[in-house]
Parts: sequence; C-alpha cells; structure tokens
Amino acid sequence: MAGRGSTGNVIAALCSFFIPGLGQLIQGRLLMAIVQFILAGLLWMILLGWLIHLWSILDAAMFKGSG
Repeated sequence: MAGRGSTGNVIAALCSFFIPGLGQLIQGRLLMAIVQFILAGLLWMILLGWLIHLWSILDAAMFKGSG
C-alpha cells in the first residue's frame, strides 16, 4: 500500500517539479493532471503559475491513493 512519502509519490512529485501535472498523470489521475497543467500554463502568463506549480508538486507528494 503506497502512501504519503512512498517512493512512487516522491517520483511523482519530482515529475511535477519539472512539468505541472506530470506527477498526477503518472499516478493515473488524468483529470487532475489536465487541470493543473492548464492552470499553470494560464497563470504563468501573469507570473502566478508558480502557485499552481507548487500545488502540483505537493499534491503528487501527498497523494494517498485508494485502498
């Protein structure tokens, strides 16, 4: 059972560090990945994308999964 701080979550967080939403995509959460990727892209245009980028990293790291 993978939980907070598991190797999979650390890898997902690292992926989200480079591309917002990539960690969620690796975890199989397609909708959340799309939302975070689009929001980060839109907000980077007004220099606030780092907020979504940070949210993406933390969300991937703290994901508990089902079960």
